Amino acid sequence: MIPVYNHEQAVSAVLQRLLAAGLPCVLVDDASRPSCALVLDRLAEQPQVHLVRLAENQGKGGAVMAGLRAAANLGFSHALQVDADGQHDLHNLPQFLAQARQAPQAVICGYPQYDASVPKGRLYARYATHVWVWINSLSLRIRDSMCGFRVYPLAPTLALIDSVQVGTRMDFDTEILVRLSWRNQPMHWLPVRVHYPADGVSHFRLLQDNLLISKMHAKLFFGMLCRFPLILWRRWRG
Repeated sequence: MIPVYNHEQAVSAVLQRLLAAGLPCVLVDDASRPSCALVLDRLAEQPQVHLVRLAENQGKGGAVMAGLRAAANLGFSHALQVDADGQHDLHNLPQFLAQARQAPQAVICGYPQYDASVPKGRLYARYATHVWVWINSLSLRIRDSMCGFRVYPLAPTLALIDSVQVGTRMDFDTEILVRLSWRNQPMHWLPVRVHYPADGVSHFRLLQDNLLISKMHAKLFFGMLCRFPLILWRRWRG
């Protein structure tokens, strides 16, 4: 499942790599510009490619949630989320799929292995998020909450997003993992190499998205305080 917003230069290669691995794909067009929409229309002509088109931009989280629902409607039990910008090295894709088969109830999460291309500001900012995630989840088990390369078991994930309001933009990847951890959802972690192309397109808005993420951490903190006994009870039981 690939959420796409104006990544017409990179998404084709990502899709072909997934199709070559024998994976049916759901493309979610998050109200991209016409040139990107045209590329997605052409890609969707291939067998095993399904296109979901959103009339208005929903943000990354909104696109991911639309893709998860589409995958469930198509009859799938799990969905592999992959970013459209080509940052993720897909060579260890077989390990992710094997882990999902071995532990079908778990979320299989990637944690990034960066090369020298990573913007230093983005790298250092992640450490603040790590600390807040550990506080809000009452655990150190979430190794990285921002990597958009993971396999979701659809039933528990959709049960969560249908019962609470989860962030629809760059806050989604972190919030969904914290909320799943509150429900004692199993999580397994595998490394994934990440490369930032020099001419890559990033939709991360430095001021707006950092404010949004800060608001999300504050919301989760107070949510954790309200759920503190329940979270500990579930951990004790499980």
